[in-house]
Amino acid sequence: MNDVRIPLGTVAEDILDFVITHVGFIFSALREFFLAIYSAVDFVLSSPPFWVIIAVVALLGLLARGWVFAGGTAVALLLIVGVDQWANAMDSLSLILVASAIAIILSIPLGIAAARSNVVSSIVRPVLDFMQTTPAFVYLIPALLLFRVGVVPGIIATVIFALAPGVRLTELGIRGVDSEVVEAGQAFGASQWRILRQIQLPLALPTIMAGVNQVIMLSLSMVVIAGMVGAGGLGGDVVASLNRIDIALGVEAGVSVVILAIVLDRLTASFGQKRGLFGGVSAWVRSRLAPSRKSDDARPVPNAG
Repeated sequence: MNDVRIPLGTVAEDILDFVITHVGFIFSALREFFLAIYSAVDFVLSSPPFWVIIAVVALLGLLARGWVFAGGTAVALLLIVGVDQWANAMDSLSLILVASAIAIILSIPLGIAAARSNVVSSIVRPVLDFMQTTPAFVYLIPALLLFRVGVVPGIIATVIFALAPGVRLTELGIRGVDSEVVEAGQAFGASQWRILRQIQLPLALPTIMAGVNQVIMLSLSMVVIAGMVGAGGLGGDVVASLNRIDIALGVEAGVSVVILAIVLDRLTASFGQKRGLFGGVSAWVRSRLAPSRKSDDARPVPNAG
């Protein structure tokens, strides 16, 4: 047996200790920032009566996918109320929305940069591979030390875990745009920014929205792990049921997680379709990105269609 051991873990521990000692105040400020955002979102979702939130979500479902989905959504959310998991569900939904928003804000610009530069892509890809393959529990160890027990370590771990598909699918969508369309824009003298805004982003939008959907789904899958670090919500009840071998509590919390997953998945998937409210929003975004005939530019860019 080889007696030589590479002290990789010790080096990582020393680095973390150095960070905590010398720049720990930065992470304390970040903790307060993330906690304030989470508290604001949780207040918006938890303060109104449950029927108000159900009515709003059902209305979105009606506009996005029709009566059947709206009715099913209302019944499913009423089931969460019936098993007394509404407050926990809103706490978990707040964590999901905050973590997903942060991941999307980071992933789309990174994906655009990776699509436009092979150097950036070659740097980003191994980092994303590391983030996707490293067990989520490993993220929690430094997150707990840097941000302390509570909802913030759960948000940080969720962002790290959910970031990759947003970056990858944004890059894939932009790289998948027909090169002849891009060359036509260049032939008309369009700048790189205008080509990106008026040609590449509109054509890549369905793929980008698929990445957004996956970011939200992966964020939801981290609910239970976030519950292990004091984030509470449905994940906290799942962890409690595991510790106590409480089958009833585990089933109720687990079914509530599944309901949230289905509702969020169907709603966000509507952005990639041409029908319903979110399809209309997607079409509106395309129209805003696409070039206008009344543009002040001297040379128009061919419509991305």
